Amino acid sequence: MAIVRKNVITSLADRDAYIRGINLLKQEPTTLRTSAFGIPGPDTPIHTYDLFVIWHHRAMTTPVPPTGNWMVRNGAHRGPVFLPWHRVMLAYLEANIQRVVNDSGFALPYWDWSLDGSLPDPAGRLIWTKEWMGGGGNPISTGPFVFDPADPNSFRVRIETDSSLQLVQANRGLRRGLGALPPLGSASSSTLPNVGDVGAAFNTVPLFGGDPSLATYDFAPWDASSSGFRNRLEGFIGTGLHNQVHRWVGGDMGPASSPNDPIFYLHHCNVDRIWEGWMQHNGRNYLPPMTASADLLGHRIDDPIVTPLGPGAPGGTPRLSLDFTSKYVYDLIP
Repeated sequence: MAIVRKNVITSLADRDAYIRGINLLKQEPTTLRTSAFGIPGPDTPIHTYDLFVIWHHRAMTTPVPPTGNWMVRNGAHRGPVFLPWHRVMLAYLEANIQRVVNDSGFALPYWDWSLDGSLPDPAGRLIWTKEWMGGGGNPISTGPFVFDPADPNSFRVRIETDSSLQLVQANRGLRRGLGALPPLGSASSSTLPNVGDVGAAFNTVPLFGGDPSLATYDFAPWDASSSGFRNRLEGFIGTGLHNQVHRWVGGDMGPASSPNDPIFYLHHCNVDRIWEGWMQHNGRNYLPPMTASADLLGHRIDDPIVTPLGPGAPGGTPRLSLDFTSKYVYDLIP
């Protein structure tokens, strides 16, 4: 039976299990060490949670094609694979939390940031209180992910991105801007996307100000300049959506090591929910096909998605990720 992913604000049991699971994964060492990933400094064990940080950073800084520029298109962003890649990542995190909390029925909750973005003072919403994700700051000082240098079991950032976009070791608290200007935020980070912004991504009717291209998943040149739904949701066209949430939260949600902040997964679970809603309206289709140029390797429908378990793992291609309804469903679909 499929598990049900619910809103983290209304499902307190899922909230509590998520917090517990994240902290357990943060404390769980693996057999891998920093030297295996070329991370400078002492050769220290990599913890399970931090493997996801490394995985995201590596995919984000891998150009597609290999001779290209990762800021044009990379292994997880700025192209068609953006939504399938993150869907698979969420599934791996969900499975790991199920394992450490010993509950096969655990489902990742989502944060519907469009509701907060439709209200005054989004930084004052419940999600940023001590019972949920804690607040902003450098470092944050409230909530379940506060760093205490005297407590080896407290949440801490161990792997981060330096100014050269390389992974380096750290031992510090989590940083968040929540709409702040630099250095914790960006000049365009003062607002979250709202309910109207999400609705506009589904509007394909020109008579009502819609864009017919939003009924199609993606278009050439398959990058941040493309028309279509994927790029609208990723946020390089339109009102920002996914990208704008990263900018607004700021701090550790800004660089390629953004999974350092546990809000990352609640955010991407909501992005996945919006994609699921689009597929229920428009069909479970994906572009580009395998007949597209080999320069798009990693973004075509049957190309392997880079995962920790390799291309044979469940959901290991965009095609295999299009229908996960046997694994999970959402309580509400836009």
